[in-house]
Amino acid sequence: MFLHVAPPNPLSRQYSRQVDAWVFPLFEQNWRLFAPDPESVNRQISARTMHTGPDGTARVSGWFDLTAVDNSAVEHNAFPSHTAQNTLRRAWSSYVETHGGDDRPRSERALMIQQYLTNIAAQRISGHRGSAFESVQLRVITVPIAASAAAGTAAAAPRSVETRYLPWWKVTPHGN
Repeated sequence: MFLHVAPPNPLSRQYSRQVDAWVFPLFEQNWRLFAPDPESVNRQISARTMHTGPDGTARVSGWFDLTAVDNSAVEHNAFPSHTAQNTLRRAWSSYVETHGGDDRPRSERALMIQQYLTNIAAQRISGHRGSAFESVQLRVITVPIAASAAAGTAAAAPRSVETRYLPWWKVTPHGN
């Protein structure tokens, strides 16, 4: 942690890859607490699984709403945990930052974020469904939030709802 927070120096530059691999995404620092960037869209992140049966046929599950799990953990909770509110949302924003629109990882950090997002989905699905699966696919539906009339700005043309399907990712059999 010292090398991460210390001013740039020869040692921190030499070991920056190893330090970043250990620090991100668990100990990421930013100034959003002091200058929040409010969301301009609502995202519904869902996942489905695929399991190959003994006869070789692939069975695809229905979509499981991961965002609804987060929302239910926060709703009517006077003191919701930071992880219930932000884990999935932050994993998705990190994924978009590291992958762009074509879902191709361009760095070790991008691969790590992809695996992190995959693990979140697999863990949450495993906790709610009892069947085994080998692959997971995510779907992200982005719905723009209309600007309030109190904002005093001219209403821009409403953006349309966007649906993004990520590729199928293999998962490890860690309890699913």
